Amino acid sequence: MDIRPEEPRPHPGTTTGSTERPAQRLAGALLHFDLTAELERLQAEPEWAGGDRNAITLVKEGDIRITLVVLSAGAHMDPHRTDGYTSIQVMAGRVRIVSAGTHDLGPGDLLVLGKAVVHEVVAVDDAAFLLTIALPAASAAAA
Repeated sequence: MDIRPEEPRPHPGTTTGSTERPAQRLAGALLHFDLTAELERLQAEPEWAGGDRNAITLVKEGDIRITLVVLSAGAHMDPHRTDGYTSIQVMAGRVRIVSAGTHDLGPGDLLVLGKAVVHEVVAVDDAAFLLTIALPAASAAAA
């Protein structure tokens, strides 16, 4: 196992970056995102071209996580849960959320799940959604 020291970051809430993605701020008093540009960037990466999903975390600070997710038609996220409240806001395509029934969501739809609600996600079409998780303080401190 090759263990390398973590590279220094210009700001504690900044990613180190990679050959595919530049360093970016995940935390701060004011963060602004062009979601259309972020979505285009995700769909231009090799992970999207060669797989059925891709995602980028936009915000990771304190008790909030915001991630932009793209799934190709037929992609499936197995049943899972989070420790906090979760919202799924569909930007493009259609997804099916299975939890206490089936919920088909399209562009502009928002679904909010309570803490620890088990759910699975299936992409009916190529789809993009904004995933927001509000973690309880104890979980956020451990993440």
